[in-house]
Formats: sequence, structure tokens, C-alpha cells
Amino acid sequence: MIVESLLKPSLASRRDTVPAGDYYMQVVKAGQTVRILDLEGNQAADTLFYNADDPSERYSAIDTIREQANVYLTAGTTLQSNLGRPMLRITADTCGRHDTLGGACATESNTVRYALDKKCMHACRDSWLLAVAENEHFGLSKRDITHNINFFMNVPVTDEGGLSFEDGISGAGKYVELFAEMDVIVLLSNCPQLNNPCNAYNPTPVEVLVWDAA
Repeated sequence: MIVESLLKPSLASRRDTVPAGDYYMQVVKAGQTVRILDLEGNQAADTLFYNADDPSERYSAIDTIREQANVYLTAGTTLQSNLGRPMLRITADTCGRHDTLGGACATESNTVRYALDKKCMHACRDSWLLAVAENEHFGLSKRDITHNINFFMNVPVTDEGGLSFEDGISGAGKYVELFAEMDVIVLLSNCPQLNNPCNAYNPTPVEVLVWDAA
């Protein structure tokens, strides 16, 4: 569902550009709004969310899909935690659909999906592992890397119930915006994958903007 935001980028309290292959790890406070902006189009932003006060509570794809009775995420979706509590609400979306089933790229999956010689290529799981290692104060480890959302990624469910990784449906300047219902750690990997059509075979930067509570 396409819903445009009324928030002005010039009034954001924080703006960060995340290069392709890099990570973003920050706390967004309850009442703040965070926007992920696809600067050049067809980029995938693989994102995890954790309760900042107790990271054992985190985004749950299973609970979110069950509660909204839809496998795709868009404006109006409430992201549920593994404790069944609302973490964030998608309040604006100019892309229209986001994946939460396909998971993130890893060196192992790259060898299965593409070729054995792709194992040495950088992957989203590497970015997350680096993020938790360089930010020990958040209290996360590799054991906490679980369900994620692939913002801007096009992964249709086939008639047979499988997943198909397709060309992206996002474009330059499209964004998704989320209102935080609790203090959350946002851990984003800006996907470095060169072999996936969802990235248009050309990973590009994204921008993360945060607005304070009104």
C-alpha cells in the first residue's frame, strides 16, 4: 500500500548514509520515527529489530505474519516481537511491499544459490556479525541474529508455495517509514550482494533518517 509521509527530511534529528556492504546500528526511541531511504533504487536493506532494554525480545516474522494475515509488509503493518508485543508500525511506504520470508544472504547460502566460488564474497550476515562485535555495549552476539526484514526486496511467493527472488520493485527515492512503539535497536545490513536481481546486480547506498517525537 502506497502511503507518503508528511515528515520533512530537513527537520530530521539524525541522518546517516549507509554504503552498500556496511551496517547501521543505533537505538531509536519510543515515539521517534525512522525512515529507510533507497537512494538509487533496487537496493535491499536487511534489517533486524531488538528491544533496547532487553534484546532477548526481538522482531518476529512468525508473529507479525500471523497477526496481520499477510506475508508481505507495507504501510499499516505492525511489527510484532517474539513476546507478541508491538515494536514498530509502518506508517509510510512508497515502495509498497517488503519481504520477511527470504532471510539474509550468507557466505554459505551464496554457494548454494550462485556458485561455490561465491563463498568468499561479503554477505549480510557478515555485516551483522561485525556490527555486534564492534558494538558490544548493546549486549548482542551472533546467537541473536534471527528473523529479519528485507526492505525493498522483491521475493514473491509462487503458486506452489515457494519463494522467487525477482527484480526489485523499488526505485530511486522510495522509502519506508516506521514509528517506534518501544525503544528499539535497529541493526541494518545494506546488502552487498552482487548476484541478486533484487539489487539490480549493483549494490548502492541507503540513507537512514530519524525524527523526534512530535
